[in-house]
Amino acid sequence: MSSILTNNGAMVALQTLRSVNSNLAKTQSEISTGKTVATAKDNASIWSISKVMESDVKGFQSISDSLSLGESTLAVASTAAEKITDLLKDMKATIVSAQSESANRATLQTDVDKLRDQIKTIVEGAQFNGVNLLKGTESMDLLSSLDRNSNGTVAVSNIIADRNDLTTSAGKLGTGAALTAPTVSASPVANTAKTATLTIAGSVAIGDTFTFKVGDTEVSFAATAATVANVATGLTSKLNELGLSGLTAAASAGVLTLSSTKAFDATALVASNNGSGTSTLSATTIAARAETVTFGTTAVAEGDGYRVVLGGQNFDYVAGKGETMEDVARGLKGVIDSAKVAGISTNVRLDSATNQWSLQIDNNSSTSRTLTASGAKGGTATGGLQALAGIDVTTKANAQSALANIETLIQSATSAAASFGASSSRVSIQNDFVTSLTDTMKTGIGSLVDADMEETSARLQALQTQQQLAVQSLSIANQAPQSILSLFR
Repeated sequence: MSSILTNNGAMVALQTLRSVNSNLAKTQSEISTGKTVATAKDNASIWSISKVMESDVKGFQSISDSLSLGESTLAVASTAAEKITDLLKDMKATIVSAQSESANRATLQTDVDKLRDQIKTIVEGAQFNGVNLLKGTESMDLLSSLDRNSNGTVAVSNIIADRNDLTTSAGKLGTGAALTAPTVSASPVANTAKTATLTIAGSVAIGDTFTFKVGDTEVSFAATAATVANVATGLTSKLNELGLSGLTAAASAGVLTLSSTKAFDATALVASNNGSGTSTLSATTIAARAETVTFGTTAVAEGDGYRVVLGGQNFDYVAGKGETMEDVARGLKGVIDSAKVAGISTNVRLDSATNQWSLQIDNNSSTSRTLTASGAKGGTATGGLQALAGIDVTTKANAQSALANIETLIQSATSAAASFGASSSRVSIQNDFVTSLTDTMKTGIGSLVDADMEETSARLQALQTQQQLAVQSLSIANQAPQSILSLFR
């Protein structure tokens, strides 16, 4: 049946043309945008996932920029610390030269001062974008990653780069809770020889041989009379003939008294006899002349400060981050040495039996000085190179102290350089990872939303052909009602 009101063929052709035009419009959109999913209407789920991942990519790009900035900051600090280490080694060579009696110490001190000033200049200038990792103790936190969980929440990860204070600034003792005070061996510190008394007991036979070992030196005496006094006098003469530094002997009846003015070394005494007599000598030790400040074995926290009061003068050292009791002991040594108190010299020692560090303080002057020690929390850390300010080689005693202190300073600078290097390496590795991860995420996003241009191009050609055919079909269908006119001619 033919109808002039309803043209079924035209309607079918029109629907086909509309479908082709819709597909053609979508294909042209893919070609112009390069994406199969350009808007949420195209595929809401894929579009949502891609936008979340794109936001993560932008976040990682910002993280990479931050890591690059941190890497540059660490590189500056590492270079500065390494240069400071080299300068301290040069200073050590100068200090070693000052140990010689014939050295021109005034000229050598000038060299020390120039090196010290150069180190200070490097510390002040070792900054990048206003951040100086050689000053202060607060760590530098670098955002290193965004960690997206399966539930959609996001957490952040950080790389912590420690500062290493290489300034010469003095610490400030806190007013917080009191720390367990270091133990002081005695007070005052005075130029008084330490003594040990040995009593020769029992019978002595002529010809009995007595062997007496003082430290690493050994003497022997064969009794010429059958009395303990003869043995005491004979051993005394033998010991004094040796001229041992800081050690003298005296005899009274059967008692042998040894006196030592050795500042930091105890002297072990071991005696024995070989003969028909029954006389014996006991073993003992002469303590070092220096008094000791012995520290505990507890952990040290940042801001823990310790004070030694010597002759009414305060000497403070406040620990920085990650420091130990060894650092405290060596730090106090540097502070005291820097003050150049007349006759005062110091030494640091570890007791292997108790694992405790102690600071020995010796007084070689005629003025005795009281000695006390205390500790408190909440202080401002002392600069890692504080002792550098007091390096002095103008006298033999000062040069000897400087040699011990320079080793501590070199260790501080070396540790700082190593710390910066390790942090820099980690930041560099993380930055490389973030860059690679960003590229991988971009590839993943592209696989979700990017159009396959080869396929799209082929589809475009097909749809354009379909469009032309659909137009022809619609034209033919629209002409069908015209044939009805022939029925009325």
